[in-house]
Amino acid sequence: MPRWDASLVWFRRDLRDFDHAALSHALRQSRKVYCVFIFDTDILDELRGETPTLTRDRRLAFIHASIIELNTALRPMGSTLIVLHARACEAIPELAAALQVDAVFANHDYEPRAIVRDALVADKLKAAGRQWLSVKDQVIFEKDEVLTLSGKPFSVFTPYKNAWLKKLYADENSENAFADIAPYPVAAYSDHFALPDQANSALTKTIPSLEEMGFAEVDLSALPIRAGMSGGAALLDEFSARMSCYDSTRDFPALDSTSRLSVHLRFGTVSIRSLAQRAVDAIRLGEGGSGTAIWLSELIWRDFYFMILHHHPHVAERAFKPAFDAIEWEQGDATQTLFDAWCKGKTGYPLVDAAMMQLNQTGFMHNRLRMVTASFLIKDLGISWRLGEHYFARQLNDFDLAANNGGWQWAASSGCDAQPYFRIFNPVTQS
Repeated sequence: MPRWDASLVWFRRDLRDFDHAALSHALRQSRKVYCVFIFDTDILDELRGETPTLTRDRRLAFIHASIIELNTALRPMGSTLIVLHARACEAIPELAAALQVDAVFANHDYEPRAIVRDALVADKLKAAGRQWLSVKDQVIFEKDEVLTLSGKPFSVFTPYKNAWLKKLYADENSENAFADIAPYPVAAYSDHFALPDQANSALTKTIPSLEEMGFAEVDLSALPIRAGMSGGAALLDEFSARMSCYDSTRDFPALDSTSRLSVHLRFGTVSIRSLAQRAVDAIRLGEGGSGTAIWLSELIWRDFYFMILHHHPHVAERAFKPAFDAIEWEQGDATQTLFDAWCKGKTGYPLVDAAMMQLNQTGFMHNRLRMVTASFLIKDLGISWRLGEHYFARQLNDFDLAANNGGWQWAASSGCDAQPYFRIFNPVTQS
């Protein structure tokens, strides 16, 4: 018997209708399940700033296109996506009351600001006699699930990866083998989906356009970016054919050798479990080559940085290693001129400039070039990694606080498992 009469699932970084932890839990535990996405004005107002004209934002365009596809996919299952343009911390408790749900389900968000927002929502729901239920979805292992033998969080990647793999393969020969990457069922419980009352026009109105929210349309196909679940699935299928040689081709930015799935992971149009499962299956069947294990390691790096952010939230503002906060970075007008040149791709170093121009024009940058451009800013120009981190945060389509911060602190030698302070990526020899 269902535990709840009615529940609400709040979509955030998980814009898909399959292998969705919160959605699966809600459908299995509730007689009726409603679905909502909020274009949070607390976030969008910051993106727009004070400009009176429409703002162009690639990430928001990706989200908007993915939301339209998700809504279309939910309809055959008897559901629809309630899409609101509002303050999420106010809209979710109000919507829960309007729908008279017993519980609100969501997937964990690990960023400090999101944690504060979710705590506020949970408090408001509790005051109204409703439940807030948050579950793990966007990582394989989180928080305290992979620890050292002494029960402490890792700060070096390689032993973390070894422990991560040991935990994943722990029950390899049992009926519970690889349970951590097994998909969460959704379609099997689709008869529990519910539609909002048609009499409530606020809950059944069409998805707001980008222009209605103060943003300009973006031609994603020209970048090129394929949004939504269909875009993620197509990229995964394409990459699977070249995954086995990923180790020998991944460091060459001119080659189309990476998966380009990071933006889909960021917004959850693919499932992290399905990616890990694809790699593990290939490795176990002996079809993965040496490249597949390396690609799986990249997925483990992602878990690692989420774990670091959870245990060390100060990294969002300061160096992981406190001593590095004492570095005196270059300051003044000349430094600002150099920083502006770096941002615009006008340093005079072709590889750096090409990478920055591609970032500015498309929102994509190859991982090798992220290391090169970061090293150049920090160790050649002597400019604080925080400025580079913030610039990438504004430009990257796949911006994720944990990974972006971890990468920049790695380049600055101020983070966990960072490169030695004396290592510099020479932009000439890298070319």
